[in-house]
Amino acid sequence: MIRWLAVLMLLATGATAQAQFDPDRSSIRDGWRSVQIDLGLSDIVPYRIFTLDDPRRLVLDFQGLDSGGISAGAINQARRVTAVRFGPYRPGWTRMVLDLGQPLTLQKAAMTSETQGARLSVQLGRTTAAAFAANAGAPPDPGWDALTQQALAGLEQADADAFVVVLDPGHGGIDPGAERGGVTEAHLMLRFADEIADSLRGLEGVAVALTRSDDSFVPLYGRMSIARAAGADLFISLHADALEQDDAWGASVYTLAEGSGDMAVQRLVERHERGDLLAGVDLSVTDDRVAGVLMDLARRSTAPRADGFADRLVAAMQAQGVRLNSHPRRSGRFSVLLAADFPSVLVEAGFLSNTQDRETLTDPARRRPLVAAITAAVADHIAALPASR
Repeated sequence: MIRWLAVLMLLATGATAQAQFDPDRSSIRDGWRSVQIDLGLSDIVPYRIFTLDDPRRLVLDFQGLDSGGISAGAINQARRVTAVRFGPYRPGWTRMVLDLGQPLTLQKAAMTSETQGARLSVQLGRTTAAAFAANAGAPPDPGWDALTQQALAGLEQADADAFVVVLDPGHGGIDPGAERGGVTEAHLMLRFADEIADSLRGLEGVAVALTRSDDSFVPLYGRMSIARAAGADLFISLHADALEQDDAWGASVYTLAEGSGDMAVQRLVERHERGDLLAGVDLSVTDDRVAGVLMDLARRSTAPRADGFADRLVAAMQAQGVRLNSHPRRSGRFSVLLAADFPSVLVEAGFLSNTQDRETLTDPARRRPLVAAITAAVADHIAALPASR
């Protein structure tokens, strides 16, 4: 009840200005039987607190808090809190996630005014694993409707018969994806998606939607929902992974595999889908399992179209001189490929862990061949469709 009271009381203040986080007035410390969290802010803002299980996390969401430049690790001095992360979550909202090393329950929470601005004080106490699991769970996501409307902006003006391509820049917000050499996968793929969208809009009869147009977190099932709302005819998810070594390189294209014994692919799936786990989203909802049989039947139609587009894309990459992986045509059980009502592919544009790939992907001029290949593959795919698509 505390978490809801805290939110409703503060929402009533109507605070909307961008507040700043003050690390000098912030700390996370162990007590004798508790954990004390003190967060210094420049102003009072609406917030909410809840817990998530498997793995155990405490989540704090703030409306109107600027998350830029926050070094969460510097404020954590608690053994019971194993990691702390900040990041954008929804438009206008910032999320703070604390990984808990043991079951802890919310005992007190209060945001108060101070001379320097405001302070949020949270006290956690010990509890049992069973009690923690029983009380864990997220309230409805803030700003989801606004995020969906933003993603679908412009489609209203598209011709009713337009071929709709939904581009899905991987990761975003609290889930930055791979990071190497100062480059973040989430930011890079958003720029890449914008370039592809501009190119695709030059094709006659093609409309484009993006699952996100800024640094916001969109859960995997939400990306599918946006694609369905857009009336997607083709879904392209964009990624650039990073491995421990730099010996993996080149672009590749994935379609759905019903199962995969390839441990490298499994690790890739886990990395791409970690953001949903981090944010507390149930990945099981992505497959609409209640209608599993009907979806399997529908995939008999969409799977060949996804395979056909993937093959055309690899051929177009080769024609454009794109640096390809030694096995450019792959399959994996990624959640963003599970939709049954439209063909989907996942494009690994390259590896940020490889110096040459990273230099290519961060240079707009050197990304153009890949943009051109995706555009050509979409044009070829449309040309190959039956007139009654």
